[in-house]
Amino acid sequence: MSDVGEFGVIARSVHGRTQPATTLVGPGDDAALVAAADGRVLVSTDMLVEGRHFRLDWSSPYEIGAKAVAQNAADIAAMGGCPTAFVVALGCPPSTPAHVLDDLSHGIGSAAEQLGAGVVGGDLVAADALVVSVTALGSLDDRTPVTLSGARPGDVVAVAGPVGASAAGLALLVAGHADRYPALAAAHRVPQPPYDAALAAADAGATSMTDVSDGLVADLGHIATASGVVVDLDRAAIPVDRELRDAADLLAVDVGEWVLGGGEDHAFAATFGPATALPPGWRRVGTVTSSDGRPDAAAGDGARAAAGLVRVDGHPWAGDRGWQAFRV
Repeated sequence: MSDVGEFGVIARSVHGRTQPATTLVGPGDDAALVAAADGRVLVSTDMLVEGRHFRLDWSSPYEIGAKAVAQNAADIAAMGGCPTAFVVALGCPPSTPAHVLDDLSHGIGSAAEQLGAGVVGGDLVAADALVVSVTALGSLDDRTPVTLSGARPGDVVAVAGPVGASAAGLALLVAGHADRYPALAAAHRVPQPPYDAALAAADAGATSMTDVSDGLVADLGHIATASGVVVDLDRAAIPVDRELRDAADLLAVDVGEWVLGGGEDHAFAATFGPATALPPGWRRVGTVTSSDGRPDAAAGDGARAAAGLVRVDGHPWAGDRGWQAFRV
């Protein structure tokens, strides 16, 4: 990197990339200009830090780039939107081989283009570790945004996409058994959010929705907290495939810890009115009931407070509370 230089890397990262029609001015100017067809723009940002969110001996730079896009695009989709543009900031040690950032940029650009979006700008800086920060912009295309606060007692809770696979993949990588279950390891390296299912949920009138980034219980806890309700999950209704169960047996883990507490699947969880037909790809996994007293998240552990509003088979979940940014 110290030999190629900042602008050399930027030039290599944008070369050959395509832009959608919504990009009016792309990379190379002082700022990008992106069209917002319906006058509103969804914005989400997330960061990946080497050693905290990924390891280069477990994931290729291309996979890390694709994962960075997926986790941001899933946030846009969870609001009922479509990603239109990404802005990327990268930090790395000067000794980083240039091909690492080439492959990382290729992963980011390819994943963005598969979504019909473009990488419209960013920044590059020296840092002690590899850091990838992505901001996603999205369009609602005249939809009403689906927020966390719309769930109501009587609603159905449903899930689209697998839950627990990424947590299983991480556990297998840590234990050195990733080669025995490559699909689970791949789910951790590059999640595959079911974007179409999220848009179908928005079009069907979902009352609330979130992507499963912190864990199913934790993320449904955010909905419960914002909506002032209780979520009751039916554990038997949550899909768990044979490979996930086998991996749990191998590592002597309760598969529920992955399914209910594991994050980074970027599946989607949503609530629907009781008379709403679930769109294709969605499976009913619980119900929304009246709150019997909302925990005061400001008074202590926010993740614990949110999880206290999510019950599993009628009982508060006592297992892993999901991803927490500052848990050591």
